[in-house]
Parts: sequence; C-alpha cells; structure tokens
Amino acid sequence: MHTQALAGGFADPAIETAHVFRAALQAMARPGRVQPIDGARPPAPLSPAAGALLLTLADDTTPLFLAPALDRPELRDWIAFHLAAPICPPEEAVFALGAWADLPLGRFRLGTPDYPDRSVTLIVEMTALTPPNARLRGPGIATHQDAALPALAPFVVNRTRYPLGFDCYFCAGTEMTALPRSTLVEAL
Repeated sequence: MHTQALAGGFADPAIETAHVFRAALQAMARPGRVQPIDGARPPAPLSPAAGALLLTLADDTTPLFLAPALDRPELRDWIAFHLAAPICPPEEAVFALGAWADLPLGRFRLGTPDYPDRSVTLIVEMTALTPPNARLRGPGIATHQDAALPALAPFVVNRTRYPLGFDCYFCAGTEMTALPRSTLVEAL
C-alpha cells in the first residue's frame, strides 16, 4: 500500500461528511447550481470535490467503477483504506468515477421499471464548471438554470428514459454540480 493512501481523508469525518452530504443533496435538488465542497485530499489526478463525494457517499457496500485514466495503484489504495469500496466492472457499479470520455455509458445499469433506483450515479471529473453550454429545466429549477455539461445528447437521451437512467455529479477542483435524470437539457 502506498503511504499517501493513509492521508487525504477528512480531518473531522463526522462534521465534514455532514457538510458534503448536505451539499450533495442541494446539488441534486438544484440541478446546475455550483456547490463548494472541500476537505478531502485524494491522490492526483482526482479532484478534492470528487474525493469528498466518495468519502461521503461510498463505502464497502457500494461497488465503484474507476475509469482507466484513474485506475492507478495509489488511488486504489486510497479507496481501499478510506472507503473499502469494491472496484468493479461497469455493469456492477453503484458509482462510476472518471472523465466523461472515459465512462462506458452503454455498460452501466439504468435501473428497472420495478426498481429505477438500482442505477449508477456518475461522478464526472471536469476541468471547470464554466462556461455554460446547456440550459436546464425541470424539478428544482424555477425557470431555467444554465450549466456546463461535458456533452448534451447523452443527457437528452437519458431524460427520455425517466424514471430509468443515470444521475450525475460533475466535479472540478473544490466545486460540484449535479444533474438528476429528471432534468430537461437543451443547448444554449
């Protein structure tokens, strides 16, 4: 195990997990609005925001898919030490982590009509959460919210599957946004 795997977790897990969980809920409830989150220092190239989300949402009962660019020994060791989340293939993932281009969308679970909640949540690493390229409408949005998305067409298709589909968190540095499957996405 790499020695840096022992570092980078929350300094005060009870308090910081509560803050990140609240931010994650707010992000899903208010699609496209940027939420600051910090406290984690995972191994590079994982962002602090994505690390904080993992520390808060994942554990030994949530299989995690790592995109190839992130599937490194130091990150696997950090995940094993702090989360104990099993690393798995895309078809078994509860959470998937990586850059948009590295995530095999066609292989993730999208839920079933009886259990739409049995789908994947994507944690997508981005270089920035600006400038906006999409207009969002739907639950949690009064009129519209402009947001930066890594692509548009997959989210348009994802919305047509509702209540099936995937949900997303987008992370850059110490910020995140979210996009639930119920959100309507249009080009700006």
